[in-house]
Amino acid sequence: MYTRKNQRNLTAAERRSFVGAILELKRRGRYEDFVQTHTEFYVPDADNGLRAAHMTPSFFPWHRRFLLEFEGALREIDPKVTVPYWDWTVDRTPAAALWSEDFLGGTGRSSDQQVMTGPFAYSAGYWTISGNVTDDRFLTRDLGRPRDPIVLPTKAELASALNESVYDVAPWDSTPAKGFRNRLEGWTTGGGRQPWLNHNRVHRWVGGEMLGAASPNDPVFWLHHAFVDLLWDRWQQKHPKATYLPKRRLPEDDRQSGRVISLEETMPPWDVRPSTLLDHKNLYRYEV
Repeated sequence: MYTRKNQRNLTAAERRSFVGAILELKRRGRYEDFVQTHTEFYVPDADNGLRAAHMTPSFFPWHRRFLLEFEGALREIDPKVTVPYWDWTVDRTPAAALWSEDFLGGTGRSSDQQVMTGPFAYSAGYWTISGNVTDDRFLTRDLGRPRDPIVLPTKAELASALNESVYDVAPWDSTPAKGFRNRLEGWTTGGGRQPWLNHNRVHRWVGGEMLGAASPNDPVFWLHHAFVDLLWDRWQQKHPKATYLPKRRLPEDDRQSGRVISLEETMPPWDVRPSTLLDHKNLYRYEV
């Protein structure tokens, strides 16, 4: 069993090891496989077909397995490396340590949002974006969206999701106003001038590559989803009698039949069931 740490508690050596493993994965041509997997399984609920990764109950177990696959690839390169998490209710500004030049680099320049600092800047020569929806070859960010400011979720907004006593509710997509999964994934409105909630708003606060299905092109994706994974764990501890829903395959007359994954159905592309990913404590723990 290994430990995932808060990124703010990483030593300088741990930062270097994490960045180095990601760059080596990129050099070997394997990083793009993860970007492609996320892009392929990002299926909006307005589209036909199975939704495994987003706008669906399997949002949490699918991304847990996705993180484990990525972390495993990094640990093949350096067995000491684990994926740290970013608590965006605490480290809330572009001045936070994770955006420093020796870690993830900072925001993009105003003209084209190109990241110019840190190891993932195109100018550093190690990080080229390929297979994206645009022709840009460089990593982009727009931290805080200065032209139309957006703020990261607060502890109170996060609590509104953690206080939900039911895991998910019908119609099991982006529309329910209740249920932990959609309140944390964040398709419902935040009210006032702040659109979206929690997970989704973080993607929009970072901007650039994080706005689309190819969001793993920005390495901060992994730190963000490690925190989302930790939040699922906190919710389970807060509601020990609650469980993943739906428990059983939806009947054929349900309009979501064949489009969402129940507790014992398998999640592509790994052919694993959500029920096998409800607990991680035999694999890793979180330092809090």
